[in-house]
Amino acid sequence: MAKEMIAMLLAGGQGSRLYALTQKLAKPAVPFGGKYRIIDFPLSNCVNSGIDTVGILTQYQPLVLNEYIGNGQPWDLDRLYGGVHVLPPYQQASGSDWYKGTANAIYQNLSFIERYNPQYVIILSGDQICKQDYSDFLRFHKEKDAEFSVAVMEVPWDEASRFGLMVADEEDKITEFQEKPKEPKSNLASMGIYIFNWDILKRYLVEDEADPDSENDFGNNIIPNLLRDGRRMYAYRFAGYWKDVGTIPSLWEANMEVLDPEHSGINLFDDEWKIYSRNSGMTGHRISGDALVQNSMITDGCRIDGEVKHSILFAGVRVEKGAVVEDAVVMGGTTIKAGAVVKHCIIAENVVIGENAVVGAMPEKDERGVATVGFGVYIGDGAKVGPNAMVDENVKDGEEVW
Repeated sequence: MAKEMIAMLLAGGQGSRLYALTQKLAKPAVPFGGKYRIIDFPLSNCVNSGIDTVGILTQYQPLVLNEYIGNGQPWDLDRLYGGVHVLPPYQQASGSDWYKGTANAIYQNLSFIERYNPQYVIILSGDQICKQDYSDFLRFHKEKDAEFSVAVMEVPWDEASRFGLMVADEEDKITEFQEKPKEPKSNLASMGIYIFNWDILKRYLVEDEADPDSENDFGNNIIPNLLRDGRRMYAYRFAGYWKDVGTIPSLWEANMEVLDPEHSGINLFDDEWKIYSRNSGMTGHRISGDALVQNSMITDGCRIDGEVKHSILFAGVRVEKGAVVEDAVVMGGTTIKAGAVVKHCIIAENVVIGENAVVGAMPEKDERGVATVGFGVYIGDGAKVGPNAMVDENVKDGEEVW
């Protein structure tokens, strides 16, 4: 059964510019954003984009990466047909083993792609932080009737000479490729993410391998050869978050941007486009600059903009600005809205406590009651739930329950 599109993920990078961080680690295995590794981003993009077959081409220090990926289960890539496959270089009868360049790495794994006989192959980089919908990229590729498409980003003109640049016409058809030029004709930087028609990719990889003078590289060899032959080549403009974290400053900057999702464009707290990791299916927790947290246990996926004291918050709890939580056990998925006061109580899972509602109270001397709110209950805006109340159904706005 043929697959429409499979992904080949280049994850063999040495990452030498990350120095101490990559002495014993492949660059894609470098930790990022509190609970992720760099490779989680392209793998999660694949799953979120409906791609269920991924070949991961490893090379340098692959041990941690191999263990981390395992059978692909955290990314829902443990499939009987397809799934995730780690593809290290191997000794062949011809004597070639170490991947000589990006194109040679794919060439050495043509037989893997053949197994799935896809219409399209997307080639990804394992060392970028990027949230991208590859299904939208594929739709563009089909609409243009392209044989090759490359994802590009507009970069400032004064930085353009640092990148491989695609010169494209008003229809986004590529007319020229410039590799780090002194005089840039375009500011469309290649992201190193390509979609090929499978028959075209195969033909050009075989031709490239036969050329003894080739560096076996997509940027230096394959793309110029496609241009030489007048192939249908298009530039897909990507406007989301993308960062090549190949240097220590860029890696630090990308981590810092995680703390400011509203302005930076990288939102790791987005439930619509989750980044999965081996650690758990939840995002990290986030405590804003307006929050106050004291002597509490805060678990994965919590977002805190209010006050939390001496409480336990289970995964995915939200405490909005101005809300106060004290001496409380708040179970997973619950939202405590702005201005609400929640004290000395147990709140079950998936509860919503409305704005300015009050649930429980700190006990008077010798009092032992604990206010309790059951699973999925909605406590209305301005409602009051007394210190001994046991609530198992919704409470209307302004209503009092004792």
